[in-house]
Amino acid sequence: MLKSSFVQRDISWLSFNARVLQEANDQSVSLKDRIRFLGIFSNNLDEFFRVRVATLKRMVELTGKKDKMNFHMENLPSEILIEILHNVLKQQNEFDRIWINIQSEMKRNKVYLKNDKQLSKVQKDFVVDFFEKNVRSNIIPLMIEGLAELPYLREKSIYLGVVMQSKQSAYHQQYALIEIPSKSVGRFIQLPTANKETHIILLEDIIRVNLPYIFSYFGYDQFDAHIFKVTKDAEIDFDNDVSISLVEKMKKGLKGRRKGKPVRFVYDREMNGGLLNFLTKKLKLDNKSSIIPGGRIHNFKHFMDFPNVFPAVKERPSSIPHPELKKAHRVTDVITAKDVLLHFPYHSFSSIIDLLREAAIDPDVSSIKITAYRLASDSKVINALINASRNGKNVEVMLELKARFDEEANLEWKNVLEDEGVKVILGIPNMKVHAKICVIKKRVRNKTIQYGFVSTGNLNEKTANFYGDHCLLTSNRSIMADINRIFFYLENPVMHGKALLDIKTLLVSPLGMRKKLKELIDFEISQAKRGRPSSITLKLNSLSDIALADQLYKASIAGVKVDLIIRGIFSAKRKERKRPDSLNAISIVDQYLEHARVLHFHHSGEDLMYISSADFMVRNLDHRVEAACPILDEFLKQELKEILQIQLSDNVKARVLDADFKNIYIDSHGKKKIRSQEEILKYLQKKS
Repeated sequence: MLKSSFVQRDISWLSFNARVLQEANDQSVSLKDRIRFLGIFSNNLDEFFRVRVATLKRMVELTGKKDKMNFHMENLPSEILIEILHNVLKQQNEFDRIWINIQSEMKRNKVYLKNDKQLSKVQKDFVVDFFEKNVRSNIIPLMIEGLAELPYLREKSIYLGVVMQSKQSAYHQQYALIEIPSKSVGRFIQLPTANKETHIILLEDIIRVNLPYIFSYFGYDQFDAHIFKVTKDAEIDFDNDVSISLVEKMKKGLKGRRKGKPVRFVYDREMNGGLLNFLTKKLKLDNKSSIIPGGRIHNFKHFMDFPNVFPAVKERPSSIPHPELKKAHRVTDVITAKDVLLHFPYHSFSSIIDLLREAAIDPDVSSIKITAYRLASDSKVINALINASRNGKNVEVMLELKARFDEEANLEWKNVLEDEGVKVILGIPNMKVHAKICVIKKRVRNKTIQYGFVSTGNLNEKTANFYGDHCLLTSNRSIMADINRIFFYLENPVMHGKALLDIKTLLVSPLGMRKKLKELIDFEISQAKRGRPSSITLKLNSLSDIALADQLYKASIAGVKVDLIIRGIFSAKRKERKRPDSLNAISIVDQYLEHARVLHFHHSGEDLMYISSADFMVRNLDHRVEAACPILDEFLKQELKEILQIQLSDNVKARVLDADFKNIYIDSHGKKKIRSQEEILKYLQKKS
């Protein structure tokens, strides 16, 4: 057990992924969604190893001394890695157990996942024909024994490790690798059946059937083939050459990422021992490496898109239009008159697209400034901005190239935008721009009107269908003034470095937000000590900033009612004998990803409420440009309070958060069951 006073962030994150795994085990969840949650769990874990485990391994390598203070951490990185591996192996066993149960349930629904040994003659003929027509041209077998080092292995791919030998001699054998072309062919292929059953085979098993044909040249008659995958360090290294632009550094860094060190090797535990030893040596893995035995199937992230072959279930409800915008001819006319608060995915994201499209064709609009972090692959947001530029508007996009795993896509968007005459700002060295803001300017009768929005989520119409977020559409002059100050700073951080100090209404990091949050918490503590009403409600993705976490504990001890809704990382106190009665912490994992950040302080009855792009993490508060926006309209403030209260009342999908990682569901015995995501939709439908 680690010895820190607060739960270490990476250990807490694993507890979050365990909650995802709980959803895969929940019998009340549809079978297709349970399989999807297994895929989400797997994809989450891949990114965790690529980023967090890779970072810890770097820390271990950087110090020759076992001095934890080198990293300002209460535990050595090596100690944390041991704890991580212990937890991951336990979760892998639970994953395997759940997958076995799901397969049994699939059979009860007459859906079967067939392997290469379970095919009828008709199915085998189909597989041979399918391979010839669709697969053969997409694979290049690699004979690896004679190579000094392994060829480049794509870390998002899975590989079939093949051992070939002859029945006449066990001594003569050869090793080969085949990359499974899931992207070009698809992972799941439906087989012909003579009855009402559904049979599906994985692409790797189609390749297994055809191994004698693939390697016929070598004369072998025995083939042993098992899947493995490699996870690599995803960090991008930037050199300090000032003569090289950020774009050139990013391109160079992306090429360097391809050569990242392996941080995890996951393999079929039935793999031939000789091949396993050969691969781990070639990858320079040792006993300290994350070498994880698993089942026959890997890259479960593909199972997020498992074929929809199950009996029809109640579909997720479609997004509803916001009542203020439903009958309006133009979104612009509504928000220049009053604030509107959108709640995704319950409200349609199309209102944002409509707002930008209106600005693109409005002859009175002179400029649009907007930040972009993660965009949809065929972004309608970008299309609207391009049309605005074509129509003579001054369009400026702050495009964050350092959005992890979206770097290549954002480099492409940069070229597309600049080709259309859009001014692209590429961010700040050693800092990410994570604020989600937009300001539109128009001139009407010699008067400048400004309007736009502040959001908790990315401007991505695809993820807006399943990410829970809030977006304030507003023409409030003080909010627009602050957004302009942020863009003034982003346009030239060196020359306009003091612009953020002039912010009056928004909370902005890296200057101001941390200090203001501390002041707001301290005020509630002072109120509690005077016996006055005091409360703090925070909804966040993550709470890992130890200074703020400690302050919240102090507030709860002082008598402040502290309610926390934390989706992911929660750095709880380890050594608490008993949590103060005034502190309540829950996590909600359900069909929508809880992504919004909301801050609510009682503040002597003023009810200060903010929606924010920032979590309570060191990176968000000290190393990113973030924006938290106050909700000033009393009607909208009450609406947001009621939505928070619905979530705090959840007793179906809410779990208790503590330092024990038990993820116990809130007790609903004898109470009306409240599933907050369903109740929020009902609440908003009534308003609509």
